Amino acid sequence: MNTRNTLLTAVVAVALAAGGFALYQIGMHRGMGQAGAGAATASGSPAAEDPTSSIAAGEAATRRHIKEGIKAGEIDPATGKPVLYYHDPMVPGKRFDAPAKSPFMDMMLVPVYGGAGGDDQGTVTVSPRIQQNLGVRTAEVVEGTLQPMVSAVGSIAWNERDQSVVQARATGYIEKLHVRATLDRVRAGQPFAELYVPEWVAAQEEYLAVKRFAKDDAGLAAAARQRLLLAGMSEAQVARVDAAGTVQPRITLVAPSSGVVAELVAREGMTVSPGMMLARINGLASVWALAELPESQAALVRPGSQVEARSPGVPGAAFRGSVQALLPEVNMTTRTLKARVQFANPSGQLVPGLFVTMQFMDTRAGKALLVPTEAVIQTGRRAVVMVAEEGGRFAPVDVETGLETGGQTEIKRGLKAGQRVVVSSQFLIDSEASLKGVEARLNNQPAPTAANTAQRHSAQGLIESLDRESVTLSHGPIPSVGMGAMTMEFKLPPPNRLPRGLAVGDRVDFEFYVDPTDGPTVTTLTLLPPAAPAAAAPGASR
Repeated sequence: MNTRNTLLTAVVAVALAAGGFALYQIGMHRGMGQAGAGAATASGSPAAEDPTSSIAAGEAATRRHIKEGIKAGEIDPATGKPVLYYHDPMVPGKRFDAPAKSPFMDMMLVPVYGGAGGDDQGTVTVSPRIQQNLGVRTAEVVEGTLQPMVSAVGSIAWNERDQSVVQARATGYIEKLHVRATLDRVRAGQPFAELYVPEWVAAQEEYLAVKRFAKDDAGLAAAARQRLLLAGMSEAQVARVDAAGTVQPRITLVAPSSGVVAELVAREGMTVSPGMMLARINGLASVWALAELPESQAALVRPGSQVEARSPGVPGAAFRGSVQALLPEVNMTTRTLKARVQFANPSGQLVPGLFVTMQFMDTRAGKALLVPTEAVIQTGRRAVVMVAEEGGRFAPVDVETGLETGGQTEIKRGLKAGQRVVVSSQFLIDSEASLKGVEARLNNQPAPTAANTAQRHSAQGLIESLDRESVTLSHGPIPSVGMGAMTMEFKLPPPNRLPRGLAVGDRVDFEFYVDPTDGPTVTTLTLLPPAAPAAAAPGASR
C-alpha cells in the first residue's frame, strides 16, 4: 500500500513539474516576442535617436544595421543619409565597410554618415550635442576697418635741409673769433668773426678818390664801385664805406641762421681764402628721426603718416611729426628699412643722438573683411578657415590673409560678409575633414596601368633594326608567354632608360610585357658580350 501511494505521489509530482515548465516556456517566448517587437519598433522608427548625437546612439544604429543588413555605401532608412563607413571613436583612423563589433574595444563600431544628398568631400557634419560638448564657437565674417599699429625705435638726427655755412669771400686774416667751440648755439645776425682784408684797402681808397675828385664822372665812380663788389665786398659793406667816407679794411662775418655750430674750422690768426668754409651751422627748429622698420611693417607706412614720439631723455613730453620719406635701403644685418620722420622742435628739447620710440598712426584705413585671428589655421603653405554651414556641417575653405592686428585678420579672398567661421575646436574639425579628403582622393585614384601590373618576361635576342620608337629582335622561344623563336618588333621605353651605344647586330638581354593596346613593350635592354664561335645561335631563350 505504501509502495502504491509512493508511486502515485511521484507520478503527480512529475506531471506538475512538466506542466509548470511548459507554462514557463510559453511565458518566456511571449515575453521575448514582445521585447523583440518593442526593440524593432524603436530601432526601425524614423523618430529613433540621432546616431551621431552620442556614441551609445551610434552603437544602437550599428546593431540595427547588422539586423537590417545595411553596409557602407547604402542609405540608412532611419536617417535618409548614406553610410560612409564604420569606425571606432577611440581609434578613428581605422575604417570598416560593414557594421560589427570593434576589434579594439569592447563596444560596437559607430557609423559615419554623409550629407543628405551624398558625401561632400572634405566636409564634416557634427551634431548640436557634440558641438556643445566640444565647445564649438563661431563668429561672423564682418566688414570693417583695420587700423594696424606700427611701432619703431630710432634716434634723433640733424635736419640736413636746415643747414648753412659761414664762408670767406676774400683773402684775409682772422683777427677775432666770437664763436670758439662746436655745438655752441648762435642766432641769426650774431657776429661770428672779424677779418682783416688787405686787398680791400687799395680798392676802397681808389673808390673814395674817384668819388672825391671825379664827382662829375658817374661812369668812373660806378666802375670803382663794381671793383669793390668783385673784390668780395657786399652791398652793405660798400654802403658803410660810402657812409663813413673812410677805408674799412676789416669785415665782421655774421651767422646766416640760428642753430648750433656743428662744425668749426676757423681759428684766430689763420689766413683764409675766397670760398673757404669757416663753420657749418645746423638749425634746431626741426629735427629728423630715423626709424628702423621691419620689412613686414614697412608696407604699412606711407609718406605723410602722422607719428608720435616719446623719449626717456624728455620724460612726459610727446612730440608730433610726419613721415617725410622711406629710404631706399635695407639694413642687411637687422633686415629693417629706415623711415625719415620730421618733428617740430621749437623748444630745442630734441637733440641729435637722442633715443626715441615712435608710434605710427593712420597707416591705412580701408574697408576689409575681418575674422578673429584664432579662426585662421596656418599650415605653413596655406591659410584655412572652417566655415559653418546649415545642418551642423563644416567645410574647410582656403583663404588669402592680409593685415593682422588687435586679434583681427584681414581676409582678401575666400570668404564673404555674413558667413560664420569656427573660432574654437576648429583643429579637430579640420583633422576630420582632412581625413575625409584623403579618403576621397584615394578612392578617385586612376586604375593601375598595364605597365605597372602586367607580368614581365625575359629573353635574349639579336638586334635586327633600331629606331627611336621600336626595336626589332630575333629571339628564341619564350615559354612564359607561349611564344616561339621568331623575329618581331617591340616598342621601346623612354630614351633615358636605354643604354648608350646600342646598334644593329648587338646581342642583348631584354625584359618586356604585353600591353593589350600597344602589344609587346620593352622595359629594359642590357648589352651582352659577343657570343663565342661555338655558342648557340644568337637569340636563344634563357
